[in-house]
Amino acid sequence: MTTLQRPQNDRIVALWLVFCAAVVFGMIMLGAVTRLTGSGLSMVEWKPLVGVVPPLSEQAWMETFQKYKQYPEYQKVNKGMSLHEFKQIFMFEYLHRVLGRLIGVIFFFPMLYFAVRGQIRRGLMPHLWLLFLLGGLQGLLGWYMVKSGLVNMPRVSQYRLTAHLGLAVAIYAYMVWLVFDLLFMSRQQRPARARPLAKWSLALVGLIYLMILSGGLVAGTRAGYAYATWPLMGDSFIPPGLYQMTPVWLSAFEDITTIQFNHRMFAYLLCVLIGGMVVAVMRSSESAMARSAALFMGVALVLQVTLGVSTLLLHMPVPIATAHQGGAVLLLTATLFLSHTLVRQ
Repeated sequence: MTTLQRPQNDRIVALWLVFCAAVVFGMIMLGAVTRLTGSGLSMVEWKPLVGVVPPLSEQAWMETFQKYKQYPEYQKVNKGMSLHEFKQIFMFEYLHRVLGRLIGVIFFFPMLYFAVRGQIRRGLMPHLWLLFLLGGLQGLLGWYMVKSGLVNMPRVSQYRLTAHLGLAVAIYAYMVWLVFDLLFMSRQQRPARARPLAKWSLALVGLIYLMILSGGLVAGTRAGYAYATWPLMGDSFIPPGLYQMTPVWLSAFEDITTIQFNHRMFAYLLCVLIGGMVVAVMRSSESAMARSAALFMGVALVLQVTLGVSTLLLHMPVPIATAHQGGAVLLLTATLFLSHTLVRQ
């Protein structure tokens, strides 16, 4: 590969990864819709190879519906559901699973094509193979999550749901970072005064990721429905009943009041830290790209806070709650961009 060909090949590979990341983002959004509409347990079988074909006849639909009726969600939650209503929830979960398989196809085959043509820069292939393996693991983890809701309690484990969401976001973030490497990597030495900001920006990436996992616990326990008020939780800022489970630490994972309270406190902390980072970058960075990235992060934060408060006050409407999950990923993207600008350039 000549020196002139490398930037062009990097751009082509980057555009492919951008497309893959966009589809993963769509997968995360569709996962939110599937969860919020109660559709996740409508498919009671896992068929990795033949599961791409939905029921095509009325008889096939009836057979699929009869299988669903044998499980606790129908018996305890959706007793008396019509076939038409079943088709609606089934299609959300079906599309979610098919999109997962599609991601594997649009990632694996172009990766092989670019590798054979020598268009992938040295050192990138191990990262791509790791992404592919993580994608396969995500499929297994998704079924492991669904299985937790096909037992006596027709609700998936909040631990497995959070792990499933967390791995999806990690795959997305990994792809985005590789895109930034391909498009914006600089060999110039950063000034010494930029290094502390780079370290803080990486810490912010980690905190936002933990915030997303906190949102997974909120979703898995339906804690978002507990207090539809803001800034107070009910009649007080600090609600009664916090951390009352035994052992105490279990409250952070299984008590809905504590889970929602922690999610709110985490959000307030991030508002302060991200706001401080925006100010610091605008005051001390000489990089126009870093300043633009900081502004992008600030706008994403305002949007995410607005969506979060709206989700609470409007009692978890599907469109806004879905947008809130997407807003979290958008905020993570903006912070990754800032972090990459400060660390790599």
